[in-house]
Amino acid sequence: MNDLIKIVKGKSEEGINYLNSLKERAEGIESDVSKTVFEILKDIKKNGDSAVLKYTQTFDSEKVSSLIVTREEIQNAYNNIDSEFVEALKTAKENIMDFHEQQKERSWITTKKDGVVMGQTVRGLQRVGIYVPGGTAAYPSSVLMNAIPAKVAGVDKIVMVTPPRKDGTISESILVAAHIAGVDEIYKVGGAQAVAALAYGTETIEKVDKIVGPGNIFVATAKRSVFGLVDIDMIAGPSEILIISDESGDAKFIAADLMSQAEHDKLASSILVTTSKELAVKVQAELKLQIEALSRKEIIEASLRDFGLIILVDTISEAIEMGNKIAPEHLELIVNNPFEYLGEIKNAGSIFMGSYSPEPLGDYMAGPNHVLPTSGSARFFSPLSVDDFIKKSSYIYYSEKALYDVKDKIVKLADTEGLTAHANSIKVRFK
Repeated sequence: MNDLIKIVKGKSEEGINYLNSLKERAEGIESDVSKTVFEILKDIKKNGDSAVLKYTQTFDSEKVSSLIVTREEIQNAYNNIDSEFVEALKTAKENIMDFHEQQKERSWITTKKDGVVMGQTVRGLQRVGIYVPGGTAAYPSSVLMNAIPAKVAGVDKIVMVTPPRKDGTISESILVAAHIAGVDEIYKVGGAQAVAALAYGTETIEKVDKIVGPGNIFVATAKRSVFGLVDIDMIAGPSEILIISDESGDAKFIAADLMSQAEHDKLASSILVTTSKELAVKVQAELKLQIEALSRKEIIEASLRDFGLIILVDTISEAIEMGNKIAPEHLELIVNNPFEYLGEIKNAGSIFMGSYSPEPLGDYMAGPNHVLPTSGSARFFSPLSVDDFIKKSSYIYYSEKALYDVKDKIVKLADTEGLTAHANSIKVRFK
């Protein structure tokens, strides 16, 4: 077997071309996808439940006759699920809850002289919709990561939509995760039709204020289309990992971590940037050995071949500079004294420090959110957090004297802008 992944020098033409290609791998939406999504959105906006049910039966399961998941179905899921899996979910929930509790903001109030009172209220959104992929790509961990920050933020109602399996049921692991996370309503609907139902509302599914969660190209296009009518989290691209390592890195660990992302998608990107040629060669060898035991071998091979790379650099600082330009979703820092370099990392969704903090730890258990910015958007986006599920309102109270003291300045500003009605609103109070 040829090497699964190439080794190039950081400043080589091949390395530069590769980094440029990362930004292009998921760009653009096919026109037929946009057209299909537009028709689905229009149909559901007009016809509600009947259209949702039609698309659900066409795309997912003919056996679905009701969109609502019942309590009985949730109980049956518990009866048919491994108890150790349930305990693992509960432990993950505690860790995720603890981390996100630290993000909570508080309302505040301040007073000044002459009776001026100002402040800010912070409250959770009223209704949030969580999209959870179904079928063969059932990820209960994503249920926790999307629902728990909303719960911590104080969202009134958390609504989950997820496509049914061919037999008309929902994955037991998804239902149990939703119950543990505190989801209030669950519906058997996926795809663009689920996004439309959440955005516009139907007879059964009440419209929401925000839609979060990953999905395929139809889901992503639908989310982009309804943004403005509702808020959305982000448009997620293919998964990615960048590992920065010096000669202290363990090739077995690094190869395993590269493949942990490559198995997501043939478009996933897995990069090692290292100062050690010896380590790079060992990682190549380890990839060949470990891949033979993995269930998604074909996907991993395609991902590493097309979007994987090992890049050789002279210094760790050069590696970090490259990392900041790539702005990866996941960044592993497998070096001696990783905390020494933490301050230099400016652009990354989540940072994993040392040999025993692999990326899957963040996916499942540690507590920080695994819904992260992709495709270089870590330059300006942050991980999903409590902040995504709150809204803020400011308030002002001025006494008569306090307003009198600043009235002339307000009038001056309003007149300068040509807004005489604004100025008049102040003047009439003191005639």
